[in-house]
Amino acid sequence: MRRFAALIAIAALPFAAAIVVRAAMTEPDWAYAIAPPAPAAPAGAPAAPVDNMKYSLSGTPLQFTKAEIGSRAAPADWYPNEHPTMPDVVAHAPNNMVRACSLCHYPNGKGRPENASVSGLPAAYVMQQLNDFRDGKRKSAESKKANTLLMIGIAKSLSPDEMKQATDYFSAIKWTPWIRVVETNTVPKVESHGGIWVPIEGAGAGKEPIGNRIVEIPENAEHTEALKDPHSGFIAYVPTGAIKKGEALVKTGGNGKTTACGFCHGPDLLGLGPVPGIAGRSASYLARQLYDMQAGARNGEWTQLMKPVVEKLTNEDLVNIVAYVSSRPVSGSATATK
Repeated sequence: MRRFAALIAIAALPFAAAIVVRAAMTEPDWAYAIAPPAPAAPAGAPAAPVDNMKYSLSGTPLQFTKAEIGSRAAPADWYPNEHPTMPDVVAHAPNNMVRACSLCHYPNGKGRPENASVSGLPAAYVMQQLNDFRDGKRKSAESKKANTLLMIGIAKSLSPDEMKQATDYFSAIKWTPWIRVVETNTVPKVESHGGIWVPIEGAGAGKEPIGNRIVEIPENAEHTEALKDPHSGFIAYVPTGAIKKGEALVKTGGNGKTTACGFCHGPDLLGLGPVPGIAGRSASYLARQLYDMQAGARNGEWTQLMKPVVEKLTNEDLVNIVAYVSSRPVSGSATATK
């Protein structure tokens, strides 16, 4: 209780000043992966042929077509024995819901960089986020972030009981390593596919300097894009030296620039009570949330505690902090390499 009383004290810092001070960051385009508008199909162009082939993955006898894998109403579940029985709201799209939870977040809750990894998060925290989406308190600072708008619509369509079923389900699944963080000076040239970065193939392929950004890509693009393989994780390329710089900010607060993350998220960053664990989670997702909070797009109950924490952060701070946090061990498993 003393710790949470201290958190309330943080929230009581001059919040009005945080509103009027111009954001220290500019929008980190690398964290949102917004694709340019697709060119219009030529008039009279034939429809793409239907792919009725059955696809397979190792370790499961199940096979699915592309249509079954990407079904909004009942997406494929490759490994049903690896997670609890999904409630209907997770496995399907009941009532007026836009799509099943498992389509984007996967049946194991690990998700992809364009959305949230929800497995292992406190049920109270996940419920609060759904309520914030529903009540207009959680939006994206990037107006073209389409899946945020989808989440708002989904939250509005859910009953309180459906929300509880979904939050209890995902919270019960243990969070395990999913992101491999690699320090580097150069990265593959990438393009956005559905909100995630994918290496360019063919004539435009190659390497380029990483600069002041993080480039998060699938370990296996085909498995992630085409098959939605819940065993195929991601690589987060971060600038050389970013992890050490981020460690100083995360552990000490950088001489008053911010607040040490472990104070609220626990010394191992794996969560504390209703405060979510952040260790080993998507660098792109973490960066978006910090920027959305600083820009005022997130305004839920728990977000108020973060407002003074993110107020002074710069783009370089953002890169360093999320590089370190994403590299932190999950259940004793190191995820950072060079």
